Amino acid sequence: MLAHQMLLFSAVIVAIMSILLVARHTRSDEEEGRMELLRALPIGRLSITGATLTIYIFVHLLLAILMSIGLTSLQVDHINWTGSLLYGASLGVIGIFFVALTSLFAQVTESTRGTIGLSFFTLFFFYMVRAIGDVSIEWLSWLSPLNWILRTEVYVNNYWWPVLLLCIVALFLMIISLYLNIIRDLGSGFLPTRKGNAHASSYMRSPLALSFRLQRTSIIVWAIGMFVIGLSYGSIFGDLESFIASNELFAEMLTASDISLTEQFITMLMTVMSMIATVPALMIILKLRGEEKRNMTEGLFAYPISRINMVASYTILSIICSIAMLLLACSGLWLAQYFVMEEPLRLGALMQAIFVYMPAILAMLAISVFFIGFIPKMSSMIWLYLGYSFFVVYLGDLLQFPTWLSSLSPFGVVPKLPVEEMNWAVTLFLCLIAIVLKTIGFFQYRSRDLEG
Repeated sequence: MLAHQMLLFSAVIVAIMSILLVARHTRSDEEEGRMELLRALPIGRLSITGATLTIYIFVHLLLAILMSIGLTSLQVDHINWTGSLLYGASLGVIGIFFVALTSLFAQVTESTRGTIGLSFFTLFFFYMVRAIGDVSIEWLSWLSPLNWILRTEVYVNNYWWPVLLLCIVALFLMIISLYLNIIRDLGSGFLPTRKGNAHASSYMRSPLALSFRLQRTSIIVWAIGMFVIGLSYGSIFGDLESFIASNELFAEMLTASDISLTEQFITMLMTVMSMIATVPALMIILKLRGEEKRNMTEGLFAYPISRINMVASYTILSIICSIAMLLLACSGLWLAQYFVMEEPLRLGALMQAIFVYMPAILAMLAISVFFIGFIPKMSSMIWLYLGYSFFVVYLGDLLQFPTWLSSLSPFGVVPKLPVEEMNWAVTLFLCLIAIVLKTIGFFQYRSRDLEG
């Protein structure tokens, strides 16, 4: 049962990855003018879209192979080679399906925002249709590709027909996408675009409003994604303890004998979701650096707008975004587990367990601001630090890393509620570090030269 739920969760993550990557290398390149430059060369009309589809098909095939090998190498009971191969193939083919779907939407819409928005709306629709079908109207779930891959029944019956069905549908979508790419003009789409206002509204007169307007679609997409992730995790709680008790891998990660497995799993879950929630917040703050590299901020600073006001606006938006992401993820988790557990967990306890990581997120944002102020070319290094945090904090106990390695990450020193007691000293220390680094970054950004 847990393999069934984890396959669904993994499929959602792979779908999100596919949507963002394909949108970035199709409609986004077209909007930025890079595709027009390439079209000036002696290449065919289908070469760019075809290359994008080909590359990401191979990426997902590689993902399927690595996932199969990785699961088999764990040497856990009931995880055999046949089931692992099907598990990897299911993730690979759902990724290819969303590659094809996003490529199709890139031809239909006229903007990256429209492509990503329509793709994520479709993903959310597929997830909700599958959920409704599982609860009441069973035939409705067959409208969702997410339900098709669950019909593989990995590690139980290992059916391959859903994988073949998804391959056929993905191929059909790719053919339509390539055809639409041939008949449309560069920069155009098939869906009518709503005309914008002739004049900006009054709320657009501040840097904060502008930063939100520029990233509104991305924030909405991530909000939907975090809620879906929460739902996916929450649906596992129905038979959680029985599975963990019989699973060597989770038994090694959750070793405390005097604490229930559910509570230990919650702490691990909140760590993961808080790190995922950090991603959109970091994307917002790094957007400022991206606008600077594209020479877009020079025009803004020609007006009476201070640099501190600008960087503070992006910082405030990133903080608000991180709070919203944690709230949505926790709400989705609570809602899903409420319907599958005999004794549901309290919403308040879950909120405490996830919002205790807010100071760690603030520290990560502060480091980003510090880099943007002092070493803007190194600002992307924050992604490596986040990856390091995930690796040592999430897998530290399993791989028996020294404790000091996880202590180098703000996520590693946060008290893990409800297993541990609240440590206000650590929380206040992280908040203090965040304030100091952000203050230094603000003033350094004001005094340094802009770098295009």
